[in-house]
Amino acid sequence: MNHLEALVEELGDRVVTDAERMEKYRWDRANDPDAGVPLAVVRAGSTEDVQAAMRFAAAHGVPVVPRGAGSGLSGGASAVPGCLVLSTERMTEIEVDPVTRTAVVQPGLTNAQVKAAAAEHDLWYPPDPSSFEICSIGGNIATNAGGLCCVKYGVTTDYVLGLTVVLADGTAVQLGGARLKDVAGLSLTKLFVGSEGTLGIITEIVLRLIPRQRPPATLVAVFATLDDATNSVLAITRRLRPSMLEFMDRPTIHAVEDMTKMGLDREAAAMLVIQSDEPAGHAATECELIASLCEENNATEVFATDDPDEGEAFVAARRNAIPAVERTGTLLLEDVGVPVPRLGALVNGTADISAKREVTIAVIAHAGDGNTHPLIVFDPSDPDMAERARTAYGEVMELAMSLGGTITGEHGVGRLKRPWLADYLGPDVLALNQKIKDALDPQGILNPGSVF
Repeated sequence: MNHLEALVEELGDRVVTDAERMEKYRWDRANDPDAGVPLAVVRAGSTEDVQAAMRFAAAHGVPVVPRGAGSGLSGGASAVPGCLVLSTERMTEIEVDPVTRTAVVQPGLTNAQVKAAAAEHDLWYPPDPSSFEICSIGGNIATNAGGLCCVKYGVTTDYVLGLTVVLADGTAVQLGGARLKDVAGLSLTKLFVGSEGTLGIITEIVLRLIPRQRPPATLVAVFATLDDATNSVLAITRRLRPSMLEFMDRPTIHAVEDMTKMGLDREAAAMLVIQSDEPAGHAATECELIASLCEENNATEVFATDDPDEGEAFVAARRNAIPAVERTGTLLLEDVGVPVPRLGALVNGTADISAKREVTIAVIAHAGDGNTHPLIVFDPSDPDMAERARTAYGEVMELAMSLGGTITGEHGVGRLKRPWLADYLGPDVLALNQKIKDALDPQGILNPGSVF
């Protein structure tokens, strides 16, 4: 502990070494059972604090695990033994410029806080993870988060114009800025988006904002088979670009209905929640076309509303899917994506794996862009079931890869999916990733075990 004295002297009570206080910083939402015990937690309040922590870590060869809100689902913020957990939770400043439609924000803000600050100027920050009320902007950038609106409005990287990043040796660099077009030099800003804290620590972000979203109309369609639901997704995306196109299968519907008691159809094999935010009049026309496409694909029920409260109730049901399913058991959370034409094969293949391994797999999806979240439910006190769940977890990822898909669409590789990364990338691309990692972090102290 003696070598911590210099860091404590520089940062004072921003350095936490008390074991009881550090305990909550060991895990993220993935609840990695192998999470280590930190040497200390640094609750940074500024870029300078992060620089001091990184200089200390570099000098002593101490690993650093960056942490935002701890809401990550792939184990990317799980502590490793003897590390510094570098928390950005205190970094919550924001300044909105309505003229350039940009916001300069610190990484500890939640996604919801950024949205609220933008809304004060009649502006909108579109990336919309289901956990938007609790997840941090820094974490969103670390994993290139998407969410419910990404089918029309894109993902986090589409809204990041600039970054301040502290590198492994404590150097702070400014990348990009409040400019919509800039091709001077390599696109280093984009390199750090989705890098999961393995290349540097983001301490300030310049975000692009857009005019406030128009009030959406909502359509809910219910289907007797998975094929009818996924065929409807294909029919819709061939012709339209709705502002939301979400999928829930039967196990998810049951779990959400158990929690919300909102009258969802328990007999349905799948349900789509769809929104259109086209201008007044056009949204109704788009919803009519979507309804006809769903009916052509054998929807058993179609419900449409332009009442914002009714619509939000169905969106909230979709957002509550993960906590609802989690009430039924411990989860292994997946995040696999495929080209939209292969969505049906992925959903049906996952159902086959569920039956074969005798574990429940509830599937929710950002269906409009092929990004699914299979939720494997198991009882950890049952060793046989836990083993079957782990086997199913790998089989779902292998299925996605066989369909031309990815092992993660927006949650990141973290520690949980690292064993499958080499097969997904292939040796040449994996080696190129490692070269970039080695160039920026030659000691390998930034989030070791996550991705690399």
